[in-house]
Amino acid sequence: QVQLVESGGGLVQAGGSLRLSCAASGRTFSNYGMAWFRQAPGKEREFVGAITFNGDFTSYVDSVKGRFTISRDNAKNTLYLQMNSLKPEDTAVYYCAAASAAWGGSANGLYHYWGQGTQVTVSS
Repeated sequence: QVQLVESGGGLVQAGGSLRLSCAASGRTFSNYGMAWFRQAPGKEREFVGAITFNGDFTSYVDSVKGRFTISRDNAKNTLYLQMNSLKPEDTAVYYCAAASAAWGGSANGLYHYWGQGTQVTVSS
């Protein structure tokens, strides 16, 4: 089992920045590919970005490329999402997820462990 706890969400004005964190405990964090997903009210959960087990490769949904950066610190068992140039359409609950493999990609079916989510609200 892997337990994931997100933090860092909040209310920010458009154009601002937030940094989300996801603290992991349980099985060895460094073995797992990780990802961030988000879900806006009335919408399906959406892939945001993913990172390999060792941080060597990342992938993002087109709408956040150039604005969001996913990273991890395996020594601290923590995943991060740096969000810059935030837009109102980024408003959502953000979830971190762990895949049972070195890389999970964008398919949420490959992620077996999920955090409880943290709310990000971007005002215009």
